[in-house]
Amino acid sequence: MKRRIVMAAAALAAIVVLALAGGSFYMLGYSLDPDPNRADTDSAYAQLYSRMPDMRPWADSLRRCGLLRDTFVAMPGGERHHALWLRADSACGRTAVIVHGYKDCAVKFLYLGRMYHRDLGYNILLPDLHAHGLSDGGSIGMGWNDRFDVMRWAEVAERMFRVAGHESRVVVHGVSMGAATVMCMSGEPLPAYIKCFVEDCGYTSVWDEFACQLREQFGLPPFPLMYTTSALCGAVNGWRFGEASPLAQVTRCRRPMLFIHGDADRFVPTEMVYSLYAAKPGPKRLWIGRGSAHAMSYADHPVEYTRVVADFVGR
Repeated sequence: MKRRIVMAAAALAAIVVLALAGGSFYMLGYSLDPDPNRADTDSAYAQLYSRMPDMRPWADSLRRCGLLRDTFVAMPGGERHHALWLRADSACGRTAVIVHGYKDCAVKFLYLGRMYHRDLGYNILLPDLHAHGLSDGGSIGMGWNDRFDVMRWAEVAERMFRVAGHESRVVVHGVSMGAATVMCMSGEPLPAYIKCFVEDCGYTSVWDEFACQLREQFGLPPFPLMYTTSALCGAVNGWRFGEASPLAQVTRCRRPMLFIHGDADRFVPTEMVYSLYAAKPGPKRLWIGRGSAHAMSYADHPVEYTRVVADFVGR
């Protein structure tokens, strides 16, 4: 009898372990596998124009004239990464590096490129993050290791747009996962030419965001699946969900940062921005997009959004 009980318990434990292992592999792939159509640039432009029809004349004219250009660089790990760039004759060393969101690409964020270039007179550079767009990579990094890639792009941009007699001044502006990337980057030692940051609807940590989505999409608590999936991510990708923390990084940031969030954001809950803002020492500003869902603050309030950003980076 005891032997049967032990065997049944062992079988049940094996089933639980296998179920957790299978669930962890599924959740890791679900969360971090790249978009299989990520390199379809025509589709990306079509989505941009569908979302913001007024973007078509501006972007199409630049592309026809060959002014909106591609560049590729080798990252320290040997990967080949891509970015779009556009020079502004009146920039005098002012450059915006604009970082896209989760499973997006540089093309889809050209609306912010237009804001900086047309309305603020900045050079612009928009990178495709690791495993996005035309950049190499087999697994999405959620902004953690991406912080070093964006630092590399900021270096490329400063060198590309350097003007004799003018100080190089770079602002790094990210949305959603791009905002998390910007905040993670902000806690690292930075070159003097990076002057400030703009984060729009970024999350406090990968753990917090994934736990929120696990509850919203699957109705599951963090334990045990978050713990096992995080451990698997550590084994496969070299980082765990808890360590990928924009909240921890902004506590070390001394450069000015503008925080933006929509007050109707359910994907990255609005309350996250208040924790991030409170944690950031030094110069900072907070602006809330009234009635805006996730990553919609510019689309809903383009004039006010532009004014707030222009005032902030102008300081």
